[in-house]
Amino acid sequence: MRASSLARQGLRPARFLLGLLSLCLIAVLPKVQAQEEFDSYRLRLEGFWLYSMPSGTFQGSADSGTVNLTQDLHFDSYSTFAGKLDWKFTHKNHFYVVAIPFNSSKEVVLSRTIVFQGQTFETGLTVHGNLDSTMYGFGYQYDIIRRRRGHLGLAVQFNAFDGHASISAAAQVIGSSGVQQQAVSASGSLLAPLPLAGPEFRLYLTNSPRVYVEGNVYGMYFFGYGNYVSSYGLLGFSVNRHVSLNAGYALSSRLIVNRDTSTNRIGINMTQKGPLVGVEFSF
Repeated sequence: MRASSLARQGLRPARFLLGLLSLCLIAVLPKVQAQEEFDSYRLRLEGFWLYSMPSGTFQGSADSGTVNLTQDLHFDSYSTFAGKLDWKFTHKNHFYVVAIPFNSSKEVVLSRTIVFQGQTFETGLTVHGNLDSTMYGFGYQYDIIRRRRGHLGLAVQFNAFDGHASISAAAQVIGSSGVQQQAVSASGSLLAPLPLAGPEFRLYLTNSPRVYVEGNVYGMYFFGYGNYVSSYGLLGFSVNRHVSLNAGYALSSRLIVNRDTSTNRIGINMTQKGPLVGVEFSF
């Protein structure tokens, strides 16, 4: 009996040490796992400069024809920016917000007569065309695969497209015959909710967290309402564990919203694309 009691007393320090070691392992393992993953962070802020090349058309909600952004209004390429804030609140789960403004304006002499929102703009008239459109979005992403050299995730995102198009002309004399043209203007707005879904990935190309490729494809078909798709691909270089530089090409958005005269909704078919350069901060 005494020997058994002594044996039990001798096991107590061993059990205590084993329990203490287990607690230490529980505390250390998540840190080891995070260190093993090159793409380890809790909060990430990304900013991009985008050289956008717009194209497409828009239609007024009233009885009107189609206005072409490049052929009629001669919209040129321009610089804009995009931003994303990503909170990875667990090992595989993210919440994020994004914003991309697209704003174009141009003064041009019309080479053909166009009609927008019931207003007629004659050939030879000097007009000012303007298109302001901003895309706001927030989403949730789950990383289906997350390994040491990258991840593959699936995102569900809700975008709000806020667009405003206008054409205006001051009173002027047009044509060789000196026809007097009164001042005329027309405008239309579109606020469109756009739910999206699609894959996103990052893959490190070396055995160190130095060079990586990244991309995504998001989209949705809205049946009679329209459709939307966006995508980008880039090559990144990690300066250190907190800062990375990247560059690539983006089909920032291809948005089609069909005109609906019953709801006074204008129609738009617009593509924004071009090269991008950015920097990201990870913590």
